Amino acid sequence: MKRRSFLKGAAFVAAGAAASPLFKACSTPSKKADLSVAGRFSYGPDGKFTLLQFTDTHYIASDPRSERALKCVQEALEGVKPDLVIHTGDILFGKPDIPSALEILQPLAGSGIPWAVALGNHDSQFGSSREDMFRAIRSLPGCINLEPKEGVYGCSNDVITLSGNGLEHVFYLFDSMDAVVLKGEEEIHCYDYIRHNQIAWYRDHSRHFTSKAGHPVPSIAFFHIPLCEIQEGLTAGTILAGNNGEPPCPSRLNSGLLAQFREMGDVRAIVTGHDHDCDYVLDYGQMYYIYGRYSGCDTVYNHLGLSGCRVFEFTRGEPGFRTWVRLYGGEIQQPLTLSRS
Repeated sequence: MKRRSFLKGAAFVAAGAAASPLFKACSTPSKKADLSVAGRFSYGPDGKFTLLQFTDTHYIASDPRSERALKCVQEALEGVKPDLVIHTGDILFGKPDIPSALEILQPLAGSGIPWAVALGNHDSQFGSSREDMFRAIRSLPGCINLEPKEGVYGCSNDVITLSGNGLEHVFYLFDSMDAVVLKGEEEIHCYDYIRHNQIAWYRDHSRHFTSKAGHPVPSIAFFHIPLCEIQEGLTAGTILAGNNGEPPCPSRLNSGLLAQFREMGDVRAIVTGHDHDCDYVLDYGQMYYIYGRYSGCDTVYNHLGLSGCRVFEFTRGEPGFRTWVRLYGGEIQQPLTLSRS
């Protein structure tokens, strides 16, 4: 199934003529900055820390087309043995929605490994509100996501830190939500964007960490829908490894998040999902744009072949990281060492 047909048929199923945005935020404005941290991690005895990313499992409970997705998650957890797991959204793709999400996340809940999610556009399209879905996910063992932040748009906005010789890395999770309708001469449905109060929330944390460390702390941002700058990057940047199987499908709206990353000087990589036929690492404008490997099965399109996951490995005292794709079955692809001064 072609991506564009998929978008027309499924991505905006909840769209309404007067909706802008389509889904309300999970919180109300507040004047007080929330500097909470969802998880504080340190390196293992070997000086390593391993983070595993799943994305786009698109799971439907009791649907045989989802069977391999569940096996993929189980096998990756056993094969990688990560210290932390982040799922970058589109966890499910049908009714019953909350049971579907809980079933595909059950291997994480039963693993004893801490994990978190950055919700995708489809995760609140099949009956339950985004708030209810997020609440159900947070009820599972091992989930370190905190409650939605007051005054911050969306639900799954969280901060995770990794310390060794002091604070060495920060992982930001943003809720890129679902869709908006642009009103004009004609209605244009497009994917949602990172809101300004989310950016302010990020800046508050970034300033705090920079002040404590005495320098910008190397950081990675995780969310579902890629930024629109990736389109220019494909023309002017360099794909270091991976498959570019379809044009990216970002929002048409640019809220300036990339400019804020550059201004704060800490985020060196943006990790997303959303575009199932992409799993590449793009170097453009002093930023790495990284796609996770499609982790689902046959409920939606996928032309890459075997599903899998992306792995990140951090070493104590080093500002960069290693990353690679692990396919279902154990094959390793795209081993890269990425570092930015």
